[in-house]
Amino acid sequence: MQKKSALGIMVLAILFVSVNLRPAISSIGPLLDTIRADLSLSSSEVSLLTSVPVFCMGLFAPLAVVFNKKLGLKNSIAILVAAIGLFTLLRGILPTYPVLLISAFFIGLSIAIISPLLSAMIKRNFPTRTASLIGVYSFGMGLGATLAAGLTGVFYSVAGWPIALASWGLLAIAAILLWLRVKEPVAEVSELPLEGAASVSPWKNRRAWYMLLFFGFQSALFFSVITWLAPIAIEKGMSILVAGAVLTVMSTVQIACNLSIPLLLERWPSRHLWIMVSLGFGAAGVLLLMFADMIFIWPAAICIGITLGGLFPLALLMPLDENKTADDVNSWSSMIQSGGYIISALTPFTIGLFYDRFQNHMISLSLFLGFIAILTVFAFLLNKKPESAGE
Repeated sequence: MQKKSALGIMVLAILFVSVNLRPAISSIGPLLDTIRADLSLSSSEVSLLTSVPVFCMGLFAPLAVVFNKKLGLKNSIAILVAAIGLFTLLRGILPTYPVLLISAFFIGLSIAIISPLLSAMIKRNFPTRTASLIGVYSFGMGLGATLAAGLTGVFYSVAGWPIALASWGLLAIAAILLWLRVKEPVAEVSELPLEGAASVSPWKNRRAWYMLLFFGFQSALFFSVITWLAPIAIEKGMSILVAGAVLTVMSTVQIACNLSIPLLLERWPSRHLWIMVSLGFGAAGVLLLMFADMIFIWPAAICIGITLGGLFPLALLMPLDENKTADDVNSWSSMIQSGGYIISALTPFTIGLFYDRFQNHMISLSLFLGFIAILTVFAFLLNKKPESAGE
């Protein structure tokens, strides 16, 4: 009974920690135009506040091994969650662009290191329920993103944008208090290699590169939508508050699909089918934003939410479907996610550059449609059976 209670606390702690991994990024989107105007920034400058942390998520994940060796898994996660909380709160104390940019860097670095440490913890303590715990982890990230997207506009209307951004740092307090109660022993990262030696290096495998690009462009679509959907809605005539509600609807649908698509795969197991269905909804949503009236922003947000919620778990499943051993899965996942996040980090900034040049979000929406077209190409390439195991 005591062991079950300890495991229950651990599950809850994983949920609370994962909730902290998105609000500092997704809270920027609803306030993008406000921050840009208040600090006299260009669109490309303000978009760095979402591009920088995502780039760090791809670049600094290998530091998880160093942190675990020096501090241990439990202490590392506690310190890094505290760092996310402190740098998020700092945005309200010193609301300047350099502070926002520095906080974005250290928040992204902390998220990058926490993610593989949490995965190692789940592997060690829940070996027979890995999928369920990854579901808890994914749900927590989606919940944090949804809360930040929906409530940041509300906080802004009450207290202004610095407090609206800083308020999400309070989530870290609850997560740390719960995390420190975790008593179940966990494995060292060195015992569960995050970059295991695969029998065939993914860096030499064409399908691994296809998966990296697929993961990168689905992630690029996600972070670009999170950053620019609210400004697009505002440009069409919506208030900040209503634009935030649009993001909430999109994120809520996304969370529902994060949970439901893996369940639907049990009944209809074709990965390609669900990828194409997801991409079809995304194309419909973007076309509505491009050519329909303002009222159609709501169904467009639902369609895009289905796309983002479907593509993410399907992209995560790809290296698991392709490999038979845990070491191979780790090696492929490390390559795919690191490279993919670096690709996706560049896209909100690129969209900001185009908006600075053309002052029209039709370019942004055309890029969204371009991402969907690229994903469709790689979906068909990945649907082909590999010619040989060592390709």
